[in-house]
Amino acid sequence: MNLLNNKLFITILKTNHLKWVGHRPSIQLLLAVVLLFMGLNARAQVWVGGYPALRADDPDIHGIIFSRSGSPLEYPIIDLGSTEGLELSFDDFDANLKNYSYTYIRCDQNWQPVLQSAFDYIQGFTEVRIREAKFSSISKTPYVHYQATLPTSQSKIKKSGNYLLKVFLDGDSSKLVFERKMLVVDPLVTVAARVVRPTGRSPLGDRQKLNLSINVNRLHLQNPRDQIQVVVLQNYRWDNAVRGLQPAFMKGPTYEYNSERDLLFAAGKEYRWADLKSFRFQSDRVAGVTVSDGRPAGYDVILKTDMARNESQYMPYVDYDGFLQIASTENIQVSYQGDYGLVRFSYKTATGQPYAGRDLYVLGQFNQYRKDDNSRLVYNPAKALYEKTLLLKQGYYSYLYGTAKNLEEPADTDLTEGNYWETENKYTVLVYYQSYTDRAPALVACTTVSSR
Repeated sequence: MNLLNNKLFITILKTNHLKWVGHRPSIQLLLAVVLLFMGLNARAQVWVGGYPALRADDPDIHGIIFSRSGSPLEYPIIDLGSTEGLELSFDDFDANLKNYSYTYIRCDQNWQPVLQSAFDYIQGFTEVRIREAKFSSISKTPYVHYQATLPTSQSKIKKSGNYLLKVFLDGDSSKLVFERKMLVVDPLVTVAARVVRPTGRSPLGDRQKLNLSINVNRLHLQNPRDQIQVVVLQNYRWDNAVRGLQPAFMKGPTYEYNSERDLLFAAGKEYRWADLKSFRFQSDRVAGVTVSDGRPAGYDVILKTDMARNESQYMPYVDYDGFLQIASTENIQVSYQGDYGLVRFSYKTATGQPYAGRDLYVLGQFNQYRKDDNSRLVYNPAKALYEKTLLLKQGYYSYLYGTAKNLEEPADTDLTEGNYWETENKYTVLVYYQSYTDRAPALVACTTVSSR
């Protein structure tokens, strides 16, 4: 159950007139209400690849960065007990100073919130106010820039696992502004992993395979197949994560996952890129820039048309693996001096015709790989190409195009990007351990390897 919807939960309790017995509600009635509420909450979210998608950001909030401190190109992962390991920043286009706070919601390995008191996994304050805020200067677009370093010594996470960072207004957790995923690791398990080329002909020849083994000698296991869960991410994408794995071999405390058909990923190609660090001096990927009135952006930017790459030759180059970096070649403090642009993406298929029965999306960490109206491109028959305009802050963006038949289906890049087995990808191995004395599994390993 989403713990941030306590008001709705209380309303349901009241409307159902729970009878109190010995100062406690009837267990049967309480359980029925909890199950009803969880069902309503589940239907409110879209599920992609077996995980609930993040809820949409508030329309006034832009330029969200949530990463390791000093490393904007790294996923928000910290070791258990550490403080000030993550940086959060965002811009509010309402341009009025507001009272923002954040909290942590503990989740299971499937990103479902756990029915557990926050005091069980947070040491100190369960809600923390964001106190650093600056009004924009120089930029054509007015906004207020907020930032925070977390966790703090007054609010520390004391259990490892999956967490949702929830940012909300006025100390009211029901006024959710945005949410982001983060990982807290207690490294009790060692992981050995290697990316190999699968044996066999195409299409397996265009895939990448991960062979891995884990050592669990520091864990107290009674039923390893139930207590250990392994999840593998490609470039920190959750929509195409591989999970539900079982070891092919178990040799004492060492479990090997190297079945021929497990842990196969589409290799894809290097991420596309757009250098928007300057709106005055155009980069190679920019076709044109015009100045606008600053509402909602100070510039209109047209990117050169992206072409389908599924049949094009592979071109190796260094990419950001879907991450972005807020940066400017003209401003010293891009955090509150950086400008925004309305950036038009365009994409042309090999035939110039739309993909039949499939929607096209532009995806990356800048939109958390969410498939929605904000990332869906619209086909323009007059130009014989797809188009989408996004509001983006100055910086460097890496992205890809993917297609899907529906919102629940993971984005497929076979038609848009193609595959080449030598593509550089990062694979992150997550190992979860479910103790019989805890409500949610602990994250006991997080290891990342590169295919190159």
